[in-house]
Amino acid sequence: MSEEQQRVLICGLLMSMIFLASAPACVAESMAVPPEAIDEQKIFWGTASKFEKPGSVDYFALVSATDDYKTAQKAEKNSARYWIHINRANELAVKAIGDVGSETEYDLIVLKGYLEGLNPPITAEDITQLALAKLAK
Repeated sequence: MSEEQQRVLICGLLMSMIFLASAPACVAESMAVPPEAIDEQKIFWGTASKFEKPGSVDYFALVSATDDYKTAQKAEKNSARYWIHINRANELAVKAIGDVGSETEYDLIVLKGYLEGLNPPITAEDITQLALAKLAK
């Protein structure tokens, strides 16, 4: 092997080592909700056992922004008409959350305050405005 080939080989090995040494810093850190703290009623999108980019939503803000919720407020409380509109408002809110989850990098979307209330707390970005934009379409 010539001296030039040795230099190229050594340079290539050094570059590979530098790349591999810095690779873990480039990989996103996975997080998880402890199994005993998982509350399926507060998880709208994704898997709580492994995620990298969590988001949270103000669910009541989403539901109350729908026309169905506004119509339900005008109906007699607990009447069939009231519950039909409340159910539809919830369906629309959940669909908007699912759309945000499937169209963005958020791999876990939960009720606002859920992850922050865990011990230790997990920070989640408030993505309510993204979901409200989906409702408006």
